[in-house]
Amino acid sequence: MARVVVDVMLKPEILDPQGEAVVNALPRLGVAGVSGVRIGKRIELEFSDDLDEATVLERANEAADKLLANPVIETYTLRVETPHAVNAESA
Repeated sequence: MARVVVDVMLKPEILDPQGEAVVNALPRLGVAGVSGVRIGKRIELEFSDDLDEATVLERANEAADKLLANPVIETYTLRVETPHAVNAESA
């Protein structure tokens, strides 16, 4: 099964009130030295095994461009995750 991860972020010139709230809250939590926070979203698309990587990326790009991101205010990146990738998870 092929998995494509779509990371969607606000464009740099777009105000990020959620990121501002986090950056303002961090010192109260004892986390110092963070000068900026931008909040985005991660979307995982799983494709059937019978599709090649080029097709998977093409379809993921179409989904991201038409549905998953708002191209007026957001940018997105795509990456194919390999089945053997190890992700660190928080406890």
